[in-house]
Amino acid sequence: MRTIFITGASAGLGKATAKLFQSKGWQVIATMRYPEKETELTRLKNVMILKLDVTDAAQIDNTVQQVLSQYPVDVVLNNAGYGLIGPLEAFSDAQITRQIDTNLLGVIRVTKAFTPYFRNKGDGVFITISSMFGLVGYPTCALYSATKWALEGFCECMAYDLATFGVRVKTIAPGGIQTDFAGRSLDGAQHDAYLPLMAKVSEGYSEEKINSYSTPQQIADVIYEAATDNKDQLRYLAGPDAAALYNERLELGPETHYQKTRQWAI
Repeated sequence: MRTIFITGASAGLGKATAKLFQSKGWQVIATMRYPEKETELTRLKNVMILKLDVTDAAQIDNTVQQVLSQYPVDVVLNNAGYGLIGPLEAFSDAQITRQIDTNLLGVIRVTKAFTPYFRNKGDGVFITISSMFGLVGYPTCALYSATKWALEGFCECMAYDLATFGVRVKTIAPGGIQTDFAGRSLDGAQHDAYLPLMAKVSEGYSEEKINSYSTPQQIADVIYEAATDNKDQLRYLAGPDAAALYNERLELGPETHYQKTRQWAI
């Protein structure tokens, strides 16, 4: 039985992925900040629920050692994260620090904790959830994209470093997902000077628009593919909107795509 370790498994994509791998016969280590609130995954066979806050380095090290003492982990899914969407001026230093600490440093910490194990094993797959906004810039996404673009660079470099040991590093770049992302991400992001721009951006989070996005289950299918296809592929675009936006950027070129998006924003 193969084993996957998942961060941020309490809801949305993390939970959908945990359920999919469990249904495929995998042992699932589902980690989350508040395991005492979980009621669905606890009913599934071969699913272990553990407490993990990816901003707590000591807790990560202790949890990883606990898991590795019991299971031979094959895949690590860095999923924990959230979007802080809005103009830079709208956020406090504490909000900015938390975004970077969770989305970027959390992934780096978890990856570092598992790297010696995979290196010595000569096998293993790291999969990190990036975003199409880690490949393409978008208005009001400066902080979120900063973390996701950084993850793309981090994972590409780690893929080079670990290739000689037989360890694969991959990223999943989803487009829109049918979750409560907008409600959580736009909290505290209002600034009077940017209200016209925010109104335009908010159109992308309308109920009609969200209903056209991929479901968490569809993105989970891409994660399963990346975990099991034995390819040395680095990036996986997940969702038709992600593929369309990225392909448009490639076709137009980064500068022309920027000018097109800039004209829309103003």
